[in-house]
Amino acid sequence: MLDKIESNAILDRLPSHLQQYIKPQNYDDYTPVNHAVWRYVMRKNVDYLSKVAHESYLEGLKQTGISIDHIPNMYGMNRILKEIGWAAVAVDGFIPPAAFMEFQAFNVLVIASDIRQLEHIEYTPAPDIIHEGAGHAPIIANPEYAEYLRRFGEIGCKAISSARDYEIYEAIRHLSIIKEAEGTPQDEIEAAERKVDELQNQTSELSEMAQIRNLHWWTVEYGLIGTLEDPKIYGAGLLSSIGESAWCMTDKVKKIPYSIEACKQEFDITKPQPQLYVTPDFAHLSSVLEEFANKMALRKGGLEGIQKLIDSKNLGTIELSTGLQISGDFSKVISYEGKPIYVQTSGKTALSHREKELVGHSVKDHPEGFGSPIGSLKGINLAIEDMSPRDLRAYDIYEGEKIEFEFEGGIKVKGEIITGTRNLQGKIILISLKDCSVTYEDEILFKPEWGKYDMAIGKEIISAFAGPADNLSFDLITHKTSSTTIKSEKTPEREELDSLYESVRNIRQGNDAKFSLDAAFDLVKKHHQKDWLLSVEIYELVVGKEEKLTKEVLNHLQDVKYRRPDISHLIEGGINLIDVQLVN
Repeated sequence: MLDKIESNAILDRLPSHLQQYIKPQNYDDYTPVNHAVWRYVMRKNVDYLSKVAHESYLEGLKQTGISIDHIPNMYGMNRILKEIGWAAVAVDGFIPPAAFMEFQAFNVLVIASDIRQLEHIEYTPAPDIIHEGAGHAPIIANPEYAEYLRRFGEIGCKAISSARDYEIYEAIRHLSIIKEAEGTPQDEIEAAERKVDELQNQTSELSEMAQIRNLHWWTVEYGLIGTLEDPKIYGAGLLSSIGESAWCMTDKVKKIPYSIEACKQEFDITKPQPQLYVTPDFAHLSSVLEEFANKMALRKGGLEGIQKLIDSKNLGTIELSTGLQISGDFSKVISYEGKPIYVQTSGKTALSHREKELVGHSVKDHPEGFGSPIGSLKGINLAIEDMSPRDLRAYDIYEGEKIEFEFEGGIKVKGEIITGTRNLQGKIILISLKDCSVTYEDEILFKPEWGKYDMAIGKEIISAFAGPADNLSFDLITHKTSSTTIKSEKTPEREELDSLYESVRNIRQGNDAKFSLDAAFDLVKKHHQKDWLLSVEIYELVVGKEEKLTKEVLNHLQDVKYRRPDISHLIEGGINLIDVQLVN
């Protein structure tokens, strides 16, 4: 995909399994109405957020080159973002949480390049360029916050998911798409909302991914910073929503000190948030993140870690104390006294060391799975990995020797040693045997006729995490979505309205226009009675200059407010902003 967009050094580092989510921005697809929506939201936001947003926001707008007047071109943004060590890519709406976070780990901002409809100008459940470009991008200009975001991605993409997580992701993605699309029947939206509610209300233990996704929501998306009495906004969801940025500052939204407890608080993307978390500073965010990471299987490993991978039914990796990494779909664990003594994968499996696949141990070498004992030998205080060459010789752990290993817990391995594999420090990490049998009590785990047996060496599992150790070990170019964003239909009425918006925009910029302001206003009044934003834009250009047209526009807007009370506050907000700027 990178061959179809303008790349740079940061994007060139992205692995191919992330590149599969990238799409061209197609800047020419944005309509004049789209640009007007961007401009309205940005002008309102900058005016209001200058009072309530963290100081990094307005400074970040300048640093990231984001214009108030038109939708940003991502390639132009990238030329500026590279100065702060970041880049941006376009994607189609929601992408899987693990992929989203992994992009962050590579210092890449994921931007849903579509833009909300005028009807959803205050808030959309679907990610769009206002949310991503005007919300996320400016705040990453703060180095301390940018490092938090990168580190969050690095840790978050290793979080272990559950099957329920993927169901929720697909359900939310579907809901966000149909709710943003025009003309979706209300009963279809309600059915999708019920599906999301049903999944979110299931009483099951939250996976690591669900918990860290909650932390992401309450910080990166909906975070406040400062004191409970005087918080400032830094979360992108609030920075990009002219409705919620005002709502969240009221007493109707409960303010809670940010702590690791936020990982248990789930959220509903379709409704305003009833509570928000306030961090005293950006450093505290990193502190809570590390506190959470210390509870993850990534750092704890052990029986709990391997069990999480089994329950996830997804590709994952365990790392042993020798640094040997086993990547595959884990299907079985045998335990003894609370510790894993045998692990088993099903299907394609690869072995790695320090994120680099071992030669001769790809998925082609282990197509049907991999099983191995874990732990220490029974009756021997010295673990195999800690044995010197002399120790190995003394215990007959040597090439060409027939041997029987009995591990603590009862796993028995019997066969002839072919060879051993060592790491750079000289520790043995793998022993290969022929004519080998592996048993546990009355259960046969491996038979001699199955071929060469590779036995992993490690006295304990020190880490368990989602995904492969070496991304090149597996074919990860498999992303298929159940739905894609729905584009607005091009009708003669819509094309005329776009033409009117384009004329007003050209007049504002001092360019030639197809229609005069009088003609544009006359046409919008006659043929587009639901539209309100174009009349606000015309008012901006005529107020204080053309008294007659100004009165006509204001009278028309009063009529629209009467007919459409649901958007009257948006009209008032636009007019007030223009009047204040006129006075100043």
